[in-house]
Amino acid sequence: MKTVQWMVRAALLGVACVGACDGGAAKSGARPADASTVARERTDVVELSAADARDRMVKGTLTARELTQAYLDRIAQIDDAGPRLDAVIELSPRALADAEALDAERRAGKVRGALHGIPVLIKDNIDVAGMVNSAGSLALADHRPKEDAFLVARLRAAGAVILGKTNLSEWANFRSTRATSGWSSRGGQTKNPYVLDRNPCGSSSGAGTAIAASLGAIGVGTETDGSIICPSAVNGLVGLKPTVGLVSRSGIIPISISQDTAGPMARTVTDAALLLSALAAVDPADPAAPKEGGLPTDYTTFLKPGALKGKRLGVLRQAMGYHPDVDRAAEASLTTLRAQGAEVVDVEMATYHRWDNPELTVMLYEFKDGLNAYLRRSGAPHASLSALIAWNEAHAETVMPFFGQELFEKAAALGPLTDAEYLEARESARRLAGKEGLLAILDGGKLDAVVAPSMAPAWLTDHVLGDHFVGESYAVAAVAGTPSITVPMGDSHGLPLGFVFMGRAYSEGELLGMAFAFEQSTKARRAPAFEPTLRR
Repeated sequence: MKTVQWMVRAALLGVACVGACDGGAAKSGARPADASTVARERTDVVELSAADARDRMVKGTLTARELTQAYLDRIAQIDDAGPRLDAVIELSPRALADAEALDAERRAGKVRGALHGIPVLIKDNIDVAGMVNSAGSLALADHRPKEDAFLVARLRAAGAVILGKTNLSEWANFRSTRATSGWSSRGGQTKNPYVLDRNPCGSSSGAGTAIAASLGAIGVGTETDGSIICPSAVNGLVGLKPTVGLVSRSGIIPISISQDTAGPMARTVTDAALLLSALAAVDPADPAAPKEGGLPTDYTTFLKPGALKGKRLGVLRQAMGYHPDVDRAAEASLTTLRAQGAEVVDVEMATYHRWDNPELTVMLYEFKDGLNAYLRRSGAPHASLSALIAWNEAHAETVMPFFGQELFEKAAALGPLTDAEYLEARESARRLAGKEGLLAILDGGKLDAVVAPSMAPAWLTDHVLGDHFVGESYAVAAVAGTPSITVPMGDSHGLPLGFVFMGRAYSEGELLGMAFAFEQSTKARRAPAFEPTLRR
């Protein structure tokens, strides 16, 4: 019998398949267009940071159109063909036109900001006007919201080019306890670009693989519990899960109003800070939105090489001990922190993972309530969770070839958010992870952050047995609703490992600064090699 902890982890890191489960559906939208040999030669996007692309556009040696075309070409070369990563589920039909319009603005002297002309990939549970928003499910393959999500509108206003949408674990890993991360019935199985038979983790698996493989400059993922941190860690990325409410949830297919958030996924801390600067804003429609004023408008101002000096950091060793390579890399990371002038002390959390049972209860209740509201509001083809369950049963061969919909069924059987069971679980989960958990050790130890290895190395993708989840450290911040950031710290047999910093609400700037100092000292990220299987 699976424990609730395992069920929660598996549910939020899961998978499913389309027609041909080895490839998924063909992409729609913009296709690679012919570009001059000169443009292609000088627009090498492999490991090109958004900050460097911005600087080249400022100098006039690169245009948004050239950059966008180069990413479209690379998607065709290694996502649709080559190793066939199946990370990008749909391309924007207006990407090149938008890029050309932004080039014209730049020539006219109008620059919207640091993201002007930068192509961004968006997870396929976020509304983009004119594109499908499906949560990876064939049930919503014809669902085209009329309006952009609040955060997408923010990106457009900042000058970003919406390049396309990325695959994800179907329904963000909240359909079954037996799911396989990175699989959806609409998009097929996303591969890990480091070792192709390894899992990309979920549910922002497509974004993790795509950004690691340089299919886009930067990406937007979403997290309820681990779905930014996990794919970022196993794909060698920087991933930032913001304070709940700092980034609007309006226009995102929900799981939990208590824990859901969108956030940046990038190859560098600088790029993550640039993206967060555009995403963070007060949305009056989001009940968790921060109060007006007081939030940073430019998170890159926190990026200083000496940001770790004088910091007091607590090591959560309860989140270690599950793999020797992870422990070795973590100890080396702690040595780096000390060398950078940080004080490092061991801490222990009295309530460690006691939030698991109430967390699952909260998510089941909130999923039904939030999803029903989203489906009605967005004019989706199916108006309720019950209707989706019936559709899945009628199309089980294509949408449920590997695992079922136990979590859907459990959620559908629950009552409204006024139920005493829900109210008690919500209070318990946030208290055990927050006030008596992460915040207790931060405040009790007078700490600036809590640190730990992000999670285990990527496991073999297995559609029969599902995910093989070993260990993590990010859940406490997810349930507490507080920010966390993972940064590459090393590898295990070529599989990336991440190191996480967790802090108090709205401490994103300080966490970015510490992560930047750590990144600059370690330079641990390595580009993926697309190995077919583990060679050593």
